[in-house]
Amino acid sequence: MKPYKILFFGTPEFALPSLKALIETPNEILGVVTQPDRPKGRGRKLTPPPIKVLAQKHNLPIYQPEAVRDKLFLKEVQQLKPDLLVVVAFGQFLPKALLEIPPLGGINVHPSLLPKYRGAAPINWAIINGETITGISIIKVSLQMDSGDILFQKAISIEPDETAGELHDKLATLGAEALLETIRQMQSGTIISIPQDDRLATYAPKLKREDGYIHWDKPAINIANLIRGLAPFPGAYTYLDGKLLKLFRPKAISTSVEAPPGTIVEATHDGLKISTGQGVLLIKEVQLQGKRRLPVKEFIKGHPDLKGKKLG
Repeated sequence: MKPYKILFFGTPEFALPSLKALIETPNEILGVVTQPDRPKGRGRKLTPPPIKVLAQKHNLPIYQPEAVRDKLFLKEVQQLKPDLLVVVAFGQFLPKALLEIPPLGGINVHPSLLPKYRGAAPINWAIINGETITGISIIKVSLQMDSGDILFQKAISIEPDETAGELHDKLATLGAEALLETIRQMQSGTIISIPQDDRLATYAPKLKREDGYIHWDKPAINIANLIRGLAPFPGAYTYLDGKLLKLFRPKAISTSVEAPPGTIVEATHDGLKISTGQGVLLIKEVQLQGKRRLPVKEFIKGHPDLKGKKLG
């Protein structure tokens, strides 16, 4: 099987296992295209994307165009003569002029079982919506978002207490394995391309801060899913005495209590029990505005009078 000349497009940590896996194959990585360095943290220090750091470690050529439709960048890609573009959480749409350069076009690693959860935040929304199964799809890059033909899929279970952060890491690893298998099938001529059924498409839009606000009149299971789906970042939140309080490690309990939704009915070493629209929510860890994340057993030492307080 003839090795491919690959140009890799990726930016965040999710893309790292895929690039690492490709580096270890006989395929030639012509370069890595990633987003420009951005200011980060309190000091607003210019910070390189995780993929750039990995590429530097392996002495790979790095390209950081503000826009991949830029004519100078397109000319550089033409000169590289790639066989294939590999895209993993890159962060920009690839224009037709770019996709037409390599003979094999582009393939994309997407963390959902397409056509479900097209868009920017499929891992989070799968958990928020209470899904028990998700997976990886390798698709052809097309001009419409996440709508290209499916080349390979692999499903995995979402565990009952799993957070978006934990599922992210599992899917990043699975994505790398699926990517290598797809390329092997392409090289051996055994790949099967299946068009997506657009009628079954659902969407996973980019998360907004207000998506994390907890509505206590909802069932406990829905709130637990929201908290897991936004952990560790950006975090699901409520308000305690006017201060923002993020909640972590939830468990929905079917017990019913006579208290308005959002009332802390119990505050012990085992956690906070909070009334909801249906059932009770047990919370094991919290983070008060401006403070570090703490187990509830530590938090209640400084807040001994929580029982009976209303959140929201």
